[in-house]
Amino acid sequence: MQAMIFAAGLGTRLQPLTNNTPKALVELNKKTLLQRSIENLQQQGCTRLVINVHHFSNQVIQFLREHQNFGMEILISDESEELLDTGGGLWKAQSLFNADEPILLINVDVLTNLSFKELINYLEVNQSMATLVVRQRTTSRYLLFDEQQQLCGWKNIKNGATKVSRPDSFEAATPYAFSGIHIVQPSIFQQIEASGKFSIIDLYLKLAQTQKVKAFIDSQSLWMDLGKFEQVTEAEELIKAIDNNKSSKA
Repeated sequence: MQAMIFAAGLGTRLQPLTNNTPKALVELNKKTLLQRSIENLQQQGCTRLVINVHHFSNQVIQFLREHQNFGMEILISDESEELLDTGGGLWKAQSLFNADEPILLINVDVLTNLSFKELINYLEVNQSMATLVVRQRTTSRYLLFDEQQQLCGWKNIKNGATKVSRPDSFEAATPYAFSGIHIVQPSIFQQIEASGKFSIIDLYLKLAQTQKVKAFIDSQSLWMDLGKFEQVTEAEELIKAIDNNKSSKA
């Protein structure tokens, strides 16, 4: 398995924790978010990992050096000069991936015990260009999927803005919240026409007009993204639950 951790964000919503440290190195229960993500991927079979960096990038690089890359192959995609968002970040890192296997993508602030092997299998069975992990939860922005779990569009319920990929099924589509976990075929790079800074969601919405971009509906795993400082206590409790779940299966 190969994967990329999006770790370049500014982490402004986690201030004051990120005033002098990158979001990736925020500690929860004595481990950084980055270490937790790396160990989760490693335990699930990841052997090649790309991490993008921007905010306090030297701290992240030094942290990995001190931990000897946690005994695995870790490659850095350096966005120190310009933060490229998720789409641009993936595009910049393309030369760091193997060209013959899917790429798992995950945000560094996502905590989960989701089975990545199940996700990879789902991608391959459906022969989709991309598969997005989604959940039924309250948010301000939703991805819309039809009965075949094909991406149809996007909607912001706060301001009513929409982006439509498939007009025929958009109105009847079901809204789901994106979980910050997705997997793509390596051939996706041949489909990218943009460059510089751009959102990967916009890329998916464009691809969905003509190709399979599927939902992996996750209702079973433990999950949250640490988006705000006020969520730290909740995140620490979730980590305990994830660790207890691992212990019970051991």
